[in-house]
Amino acid sequence: MIDGVPLAGTHGQDPVVFALLTLAGMLAAVVAGVAIAAFVRRRSRRYLLVALALSTLVGRSAVGLGAYGGMIGPRLHHQLEHGLDAAMAALVIAAVYLVGRPNRTEAARAGGDGEGRR
Repeated sequence: MIDGVPLAGTHGQDPVVFALLTLAGMLAAVVAGVAIAAFVRRRSRRYLLVALALSTLVGRSAVGLGAYGGMIGPRLHHQLEHGLDAAMAALVIAAVYLVGRPNRTEAARAGGDGEGRR
């Protein structure tokens, strides 16, 4: 333990695992931040769904660090990670579904009927 941070975790992990989880969390935060910035710029449901999907990576890293540090048990860790995987898949599927549908701005440019021109 260095400064109150367990380096081996409750499951006897190598300190390399801690470093990898930390690095993954930081990179996931950067990717999610870029996606959120894109959403703020575009104001589209599609961008929101992608930003939320990528934000689940931050959640997965947090769950991994919590399990590594002994704050989350193995069973809950397993359930949370699979739940976050399912959430990411659902969000990506929803974003892909919306790609073929025009948003309000696109519909207004295409004629205002909400269907767009085909």
